[in-house]
Amino acid sequence: MSTAKIHPTSCTALSTTIKHLTCNLHSPSFLPFFTTNLHSKPLGRSFTRRRNLTVSMSSSSPVVTPLQICVKASVTTPNKLGDCPFCQRVLLTLEEKHLPYDMKLIELANKPEWFLKVNPEGKVPVVKLDEKWVADSDVITQSIEEKFPNPSLKTPPEKTSVGSKIFSTFIGFLKSKDPSDGTEQALLNELTAFNNYLEENGPFINGKELSGADLALGPKLYHVEIALGHYKKWSVPDSVPFVKTYMKTLFSMDSFVKTRALTEDVIEGWRPKVMG
Repeated sequence: MSTAKIHPTSCTALSTTIKHLTCNLHSPSFLPFFTTNLHSKPLGRSFTRRRNLTVSMSSSSPVVTPLQICVKASVTTPNKLGDCPFCQRVLLTLEEKHLPYDMKLIELANKPEWFLKVNPEGKVPVVKLDEKWVADSDVITQSIEEKFPNPSLKTPPEKTSVGSKIFSTFIGFLKSKDPSDGTEQALLNELTAFNNYLEENGPFINGKELSGADLALGPKLYHVEIALGHYKKWSVPDSVPFVKTYMKTLFSMDSFVKTRALTEDVIEGWRPKVMG
């Protein structure tokens, strides 16, 4: 088990931890956050005298102690994040809300005693919130949304199930040994339905705004792309262009790149289901 203290990608998220103030103070994007009683020369090389700086922080975004989160460790590379899409969902939520976190990588084949003591079921992800360890990505992300509502990632109830059947149909197709059993078509049907939804309502599930539903579906689509590409030589077809654009958009986000699993871990993670 290894740990890593992680801070959000965005330097402008002053609400997370004072360590973020190591960003370049001379950067124009940082100047509005500081107020000084300077009436002499502008900031630049002449800014050599010690002066008291007041950090202007949003009252709705208090400084937060890094949240402890346990996630699956890589099975292919030491000290790397593993291939659990539910772990990535929670990490994406923390990243998009600019919350600092202390990530503990758990080897599921060799779970440490302390982990089993706080989490007897031994499942990941688990996050410590208000001195209590919380399991299940649905419960965790809802709790984070309630405790840290800004920026909002809330998904309207009527949209939470959009694209929700894609993952189960993907698993059916991935495990299938019979090309004519209809599992490929079932997946195509779900992708087409999602494509039609995005065409009318996109670019994200909640329209123009990224929401928790996207952060839940994105990691699953990442597995769809890698696992089917490797084991079935199959890729998302051009007949669903809005889905392909959606995937490209999510996969290129800084938060996604930072929290995604290695390709080889996704392949190894699905091997038992494919070979079994």
